[in-house]
Amino acid sequence: MTHTRRWYFNKRPTRSIEDDTFELREQTLPPLAEGELLLRSIYLSMDATNRLWLGDWDLYMDPVLPGEPMKGFTLCEVVASRNSAFAVGSLAAGLAPWSDYSISDGSGLMPVPRIPGLALADAFGVLAVAGPTALVGLMEIGRPQPGATVVVTAAAGAVGMLVGQIAKIHGCKTIGIAGGPDKCAALVERFGYDHAIDYKREDVVARLRALAPDGVDVHFENVGGEMLDAGLTVMKNFGSVVICGLISTYNSTAGDRIPGPYMFRNVIMRRLRVEGFVILDYLDRYPQYQAQLAGWMLEGKLRYRLDVTDGLDNAVGALKMLYTGANNGKVLVQIGSEH
Repeated sequence: MTHTRRWYFNKRPTRSIEDDTFELREQTLPPLAEGELLLRSIYLSMDATNRLWLGDWDLYMDPVLPGEPMKGFTLCEVVASRNSAFAVGSLAAGLAPWSDYSISDGSGLMPVPRIPGLALADAFGVLAVAGPTALVGLMEIGRPQPGATVVVTAAAGAVGMLVGQIAKIHGCKTIGIAGGPDKCAALVERFGYDHAIDYKREDVVARLRALAPDGVDVHFENVGGEMLDAGLTVMKNFGSVVICGLISTYNSTAGDRIPGPYMFRNVIMRRLRVEGFVILDYLDRYPQYQAQLAGWMLEGKLRYRLDVTDGLDNAVGALKMLYTGANNGKVLVQIGSEH
């Protein structure tokens, strides 16, 4: 028998995640059935969309219901297996419960190779969610041409810090929007953005007009609300708006949700292409994306920052950081040792 701790979704939050939103329980897992495998969690990815899974929104996937285990993208080691596709000692990643150990039939899990030259946390932090999201959103949805001006909101976040660098690799001019002087300095000095705008201290629309007097070709949206309106205001004719995330709205309630961007008229006036996407729709192409991203990482073309919280006990606090801007980089929780 395997004993484990597991976080359960206990109660829907009214707005922000609260002390009683989750509950940590201890339990004993049953013996493996034929086709199943026992997974030991190593790293858990915290992603902004986790908050949506707890609400009543009409989602791209089934939400987590009260009483069910909370789940997230997890890197695991196979410690016992009755499934021929997963050998003991191998690594796998996919949606799994927030727990020390879990049992899976292998559905939705991808084998994960160890990449020489890349630390396990770095590889998982970039290649699991953030990197493919940045690559697909920019290159397949945004489709910038060399010389294009690309604006990214939440540019110091897990996805945003990669979008700007991928845009630079493809010959684009980049403008990142973030909150606070430290994050804005990191955008330019660490992540190679041409310009940074501090939305807490600057007039975003005025700064965008000054930095991109001819308009913006691609706007990569992670925030929504005022940031999306700012982007729509300064777009070029026939520009592209990539809707990756709307994190500023995720803690809103039915009574205070903004019905839409105030500058939505510019979709017509500027003849814009606005497209949203969910990275789960691209899982069959993950090997291609991960090979490209890993290559850039090994060549030193992609810099990144991890914000790692130690211990399953602290998972809820790590998730909360995403909605307050307290994190510095991609948020991971280390649940177990790498070996």
